Amino acid sequence: MEKEAKYWEERDGKIRCTLCPHNCIIGEGKRGICGVRENRNGKLYTLIYGSCSSAHADPIEKKPLYHFHPGTFVYSLGTVGCNFRCLHCQNYTISQARPEEYPLAEIMPEDAIKRVAECCDGIAFTYNEPTIWMEYALDTAKMAREKNLYTVFVTNGYINREPLDDISRYLDAVNVDVKSMSNSFYRKLCSASLEPVLEACWGYKRRGVHVELTYLVIPSHNDSEEEIKKFCRWVIKEMGELQVIHFTAFYPHYRMMNVPPTSLKKLLGAYTIAKKEGLHYVYLGNVPHGDYENTYCHNCGNLLIERYGFSAKIMDMDGKKCGKCGEEIPVVL
Repeated sequence: MEKEAKYWEERDGKIRCTLCPHNCIIGEGKRGICGVRENRNGKLYTLIYGSCSSAHADPIEKKPLYHFHPGTFVYSLGTVGCNFRCLHCQNYTISQARPEEYPLAEIMPEDAIKRVAECCDGIAFTYNEPTIWMEYALDTAKMAREKNLYTVFVTNGYINREPLDDISRYLDAVNVDVKSMSNSFYRKLCSASLEPVLEACWGYKRRGVHVELTYLVIPSHNDSEEEIKKFCRWVIKEMGELQVIHFTAFYPHYRMMNVPPTSLKKLLGAYTIAKKEGLHYVYLGNVPHGDYENTYCHNCGNLLIERYGFSAKIMDMDGKKCGKCGEEIPVVL
């Protein structure tokens, strides 16, 4: 569905989109890098309001969010388009598609909220980049808040301050995919830049949104010991030692079929580095290894949440405290 967009300004007879750090200058009849925001007669329109490519009830652990309402289900919605051009994208069939190229179902905000209430505890904007869906996400998140349903973004973190401020008022949790600590990686593999992503991580956290970070470990691209250390040290400095992070395994896809999958040894190496650097809540993903999916108390080592695949069971917690030593755990229940 087409609707006049937010976050733009007129500039020299063209439109400057101010939604994300690309700040695209868009001529008449043209679109921004995301492929879903178009200049029509001097106004910017979103072409995907309520237009869904995917709609599923998922375990919250699949996002992945491990310290946010564990064991619940979240109604997950995606559309088409993205403000990145990742060569390794796992969802490129929708992220790199334009609205006219993909079969889309119209699900208006009120309909989405009805569906959530039937089967889930909250709603997630995911599968492709939710920032480019901002008008729809905002309207839907406002309704979700009124119904006491939680809201989630699974995002690349490429967003400007004003829209981040706006969505943060209604957003409960976010998983940000920090792809590398190298700006050259972002330029070459994603057609973007690093600094705005790091600013968004801190920005969401400062505004009271529950934040978890994912780092996809790609062999020979972002997996060096030096870069993993740099990431962990940035997390501790800017986000704190209790920040939840997920190291996940890469599998060949899209335009990076020549890169081998991430070995378990490499993931375990990243885990060991993170722990040595002082991070307490480190998880491994895309590999079957339960010990690195469970949540243990950072003070006494007590098993708090046991996971298998995408299922989760609270084992020994007294509210948000460890059932054994009484330590406060950074978890939203």
